[in-house]
Amino acid sequence: MKTLAFAWRYLWSRPLGAALNVLLLSLGLASITFLLLVGHQLSRAFERDLAGIDVVVGAKGSPMQLILSGVLHIDVPPGNVPLQAVRALERHPLVASVIPISLGDSFQGFRIVGTSHGYLQHYEAVLAQGRLWDAPMQVVLGATTAAKLEAILGQTFVGSHGLGAGGHAHGDNHFTVVGILAANGSVLDRLILTDSASVWKVHEDHTAVDEDDRKALEAEREVTMALVKYKTPMAALSFPRFVNTSTEMQAAAPALEITRLLHMLGLGTDVLRAFAGVLLLTAALSVFIALWSAVRERRGDLALLRMLGAPPAKVAALLLCEALWLGLLAAALGLLLGQGFAAALGWFLKLDTTLLVGGMVWPPELAVVPALALGVSLGAALLPALGAYRVSVLELLQGR
Repeated sequence: MKTLAFAWRYLWSRPLGAALNVLLLSLGLASITFLLLVGHQLSRAFERDLAGIDVVVGAKGSPMQLILSGVLHIDVPPGNVPLQAVRALERHPLVASVIPISLGDSFQGFRIVGTSHGYLQHYEAVLAQGRLWDAPMQVVLGATTAAKLEAILGQTFVGSHGLGAGGHAHGDNHFTVVGILAANGSVLDRLILTDSASVWKVHEDHTAVDEDDRKALEAEREVTMALVKYKTPMAALSFPRFVNTSTEMQAAAPALEITRLLHMLGLGTDVLRAFAGVLLLTAALSVFIALWSAVRERRGDLALLRMLGAPPAKVAALLLCEALWLGLLAAALGLLLGQGFAAALGWFLKLDTTLLVGGMVWPPELAVVPALALGVSLGAALLPALGAYRVSVLELLQGR
C-alpha cells in the first residue's frame, strides 16, 4: 500500500505530463469502447428483430431498403404491393405464416404500423396496460413510444402523412390508445401498432370523393410488405426465386442483407480501429518516455531509497505502480468517454428511437478495455522499471 501511495504522489509530481498521458491513453481506449458498444448494440438489435423472419416480400427495388424499412424500421419502403398478392402468398405450400405490414403515417416521429395481432405474437409482446385493438383506429403503443409521448390509455391523437416529422395531419381520423406494451427490447418498443384496416381507412377517407370511389379504393387496397416464415428451411432454395420471377414483387432475405450491411459498416469500423491503434501506440510511447525521463530525473530519490534499504525490486515496483495508476485512470476515463460518444451518436442520429443505440450499456466485451489499458501502461513501463532495477547505488550517486 505504501508503494501505491508513493507511486500516486510521484505520478502527480508532474501534473501536466501525467494529465496529458492519461488523456492520450484514454482517447484510444474511448475509441475502442465506442466501437465495442455500437457493435454490441447493433448485433443485438439485428439478432433480436430479425429472429424468425425468413424472408420479406415487398415492392421491387433495393432489397436492403426493404429489410431496413420493414423489419428494423429505419428507412423508407420502396413502395406498396397489392393486398391480393400478399394473400396469395398465405396459400403457398411452403409458407407457414405471413404478417402484413402497412406503413405511411407517423406521430411525433414514431411510426404508425398497420399489421395483425400475429406481429405482436411473433415478438412475444406482453401488455403492460390495457388491451389489444379489436377495431380500426385503435392503437397499442410500444414501451419506448409510450414513455416518450407520456401517453395514457384513452388518449387520442391524429397521425401525420409520411414517416418523419412535418407531414400533413389527417385531422378527421383520430387514433385512440387502448393498450401499452411492456418493454421487451424488440422493434415493437418504438412503434405505434394498429390494425391494417386503420391505415386503409385514414387514406381512403382522405382520398375518396364518393361511395363509388371508396369501393374502388377498397378493391385496390395495398400493404407495404409481408414478413414471411417458411414451413421448412428448404423453402429458401425456391420461394425467393418464385416471388422474384413469378410476381411483381421481390423477396429479400434478412440474413443476407444484414450480412451485406455489416460488411459495409466494417470498412468504417476498420478505419476507427486503426485510428484507435495509432492512439494507443502513441500513448504507450508517451508513457515510456515519461517514465524513462522520470528515472533520470529522480536519480537522487532512487539513490536515497536504496541507501535506506529499499531493494532493487522495490524501486522497480514503484515505477510499475505509477504505470498501474496511469492505466487505471485512463481505463476509467476511456470507458466514460466511450459511453458518452455512444450516447451522443444515439442522440444526434435519433438512434434511441430506432436501433436503441446509446450509452450506459455495459456488455461483457468492455472487460477488454481495462485489460488493454493496463497492458499498454505496464508494457511501456517494463524497460524503465528494468533500468531502475539494474542500476547500482554508486551509479545513482555518481549521476547526481
